[in-house]
Amino acid sequence: MALSLSLIILLGLAANKVFDKLKLPGLLGMLILGVVIGPYGLDFIGKDILNISSELRKIALIVILLRAGLGIKKETLNKVGVPAIKMSCIPGLFEGFTILLTASYLLGITKVEAGMLGFIIAAVSPAVVVPSMLSFIQRKMGEKKGIPTLILAGASIDDVFAITLFSTFLGLYGGSNINVARKVLDIPISIALGILLGLVIAVGIVTIFQSFHIRDTKKALIILGTAIVLTSLEDALKNIIPIASLLGVMTIGFIILEKQPKVANRLAEKFNKIWVFAELLLFVLVGAQVNIYVALDSGLIGLMIIAIGLIARSIGVLVSVAGTNLNWKERFFCVFAYIPKATVQAAIGAVPLAAGIPSGDIILAISVLSILITAPLGAIAIKTTGEKWLSMDV
Repeated sequence: MALSLSLIILLGLAANKVFDKLKLPGLLGMLILGVVIGPYGLDFIGKDILNISSELRKIALIVILLRAGLGIKKETLNKVGVPAIKMSCIPGLFEGFTILLTASYLLGITKVEAGMLGFIIAAVSPAVVVPSMLSFIQRKMGEKKGIPTLILAGASIDDVFAITLFSTFLGLYGGSNINVARKVLDIPISIALGILLGLVIAVGIVTIFQSFHIRDTKKALIILGTAIVLTSLEDALKNIIPIASLLGVMTIGFIILEKQPKVANRLAEKFNKIWVFAELLLFVLVGAQVNIYVALDSGLIGLMIIAIGLIARSIGVLVSVAGTNLNWKERFFCVFAYIPKATVQAAIGAVPLAAGIPSGDIILAISVLSILITAPLGAIAIKTTGEKWLSMDV
């Protein structure tokens, strides 16, 4: 394990630096590195690390979402409220149902199986999107109109819709007595519970910080540990009550910033340092999940399905930001920011195959292909268009 970690750290830092020099997103270099040294490439990463890969990736994702929460100001969130709600569901629904219709026709599979594929693919990747938006916030780019915050807020809820609807189609295929209305109702319930639990935890943490003198490093560790417990609670209760724990994690950071802004700013610096290591784990291990040979099996039909889905998603984004004060360049930046896929596809792409669904192999292949196509293209598009089209706020 120690040797694998050292390879991830040293090679990951080198890949990050090389891609920065090439004016490309550093995370792209780490993703590619993961593919190369992962089990489907040179197989340099030990099985002991791969066995806990999902847990390590979740912790890294928690770190970046805490950073996001600590960087979202109340006035900015209020400014993007309604468009953020639209961005959280409309693009994903457009893409998911478009893929449902397209895949059922092109692949000759049932609507239920195509629905599973649609809502695996429909989830945007917070792992790719959130770091990029935080970088723009820190450089005060697009913040006057709240554009990075709009995307942060929308992307954090987008996955809730996608995963819930995927679970609904999976249940429908299994013939279980699934209550579709209840599943749809689970979406606002999980969002509300995630925010509520994040609020309660944050108030408790703030009370502790006000009552006792604790060093900032230990404060950061307390917050991180508590956030991990919150996500574990979601796993433990997922068959009883739905909880959008990652949204709760962002809420923790947001409330701390509201209650203790000076402390929050110092903690954000601590999490920035933790992120240097967490980023390496997240992107290299996401890359290591990608079986490039499986992706190639989906061929041109897979590419067509992904492309048609992205067109539908782009229309959904434009519908979501219609009526806002964003100019057309800023609206198309939002379109590009919603392209990347990686986290959810790597996590649940193989679930239909494991469940014995006949089209599970092609669902997995297209899921993996969506990572290979959209993660690098989306990351490059975000960096390029963001730096050109987002105004620098003084």
